Amino acid sequence: MKIVIAGAGTLGRSVALELLDHGHDLTLIDHNPEKLKVASVADADWVLADACSPDALRDAGVADADVMIAATGDDKANLVVSLLAKTEFAVPRVVARMNHPKNEWLFNESWGVDVSVSTPRIMTALVEEAVSTAMPVRLFSFSSAEVSMYSIVLPSESPLVGQRIPAITLPARTVLTSVLRDDRPLTPTVDDAFEAGDQLLLLVPNSDGSALKALTDLVQIDTGDGGDAADGSSAADAV
Repeated sequence: MKIVIAGAGTLGRSVALELLDHGHDLTLIDHNPEKLKVASVADADWVLADACSPDALRDAGVADADVMIAATGDDKANLVVSLLAKTEFAVPRVVARMNHPKNEWLFNESWGVDVSVSTPRIMTALVEEAVSTAMPVRLFSFSSAEVSMYSIVLPSESPLVGQRIPAITLPARTVLTSVLRDDRPLTPTVDDAFEAGDQLLLLVPNSDGSALKALTDLVQIDTGDGGDAADGSSAADAV
């Protein structure tokens, strides 16, 4: 794939190196000459220009790109780059870095963003995932699809432990995408059962506020305290 990255800072260069290792064609664009450390990503094409300019994006080959990544440290710039990539150059996939979680409401299809990535949110999610079980933790959202991916770790006392994986009934339009066990993804068969410590990765529609409570109730043991489990999903909503 041809991928253009706006923002050649530490994040942009790191992403470029990873994608180059996977065989993709990379172009990095930045307006700051100090960030054009060409030797650090020698196999990429480099463009010294303002990525918020349509002409600069055209010169960088965005019209032929399969993916545009807006990875600058400025949310306003990332939104402008995303919008130009989608509306002016019809890039099929636009990924935008969100530096400040308070701006999350802007990073959606209205600004051309297909997927937004927030380092603070990811770190928060990983911390919550590390200390929480039986609670849905939001990992990231797909703006164009109006769904989010959540992680839930099964505690040993969960009623799901021992049940066959294909037999459980999930909330409407919620999809179990994978089960991680022993740090590896599991492709369940009809005979596979949940085990304590399994990490469930689920796609949940953003519009269904009751799905998180239903998932929590499904995973947690009934303590009889009437509703505390529902409060846990609010922590996931804040991730």
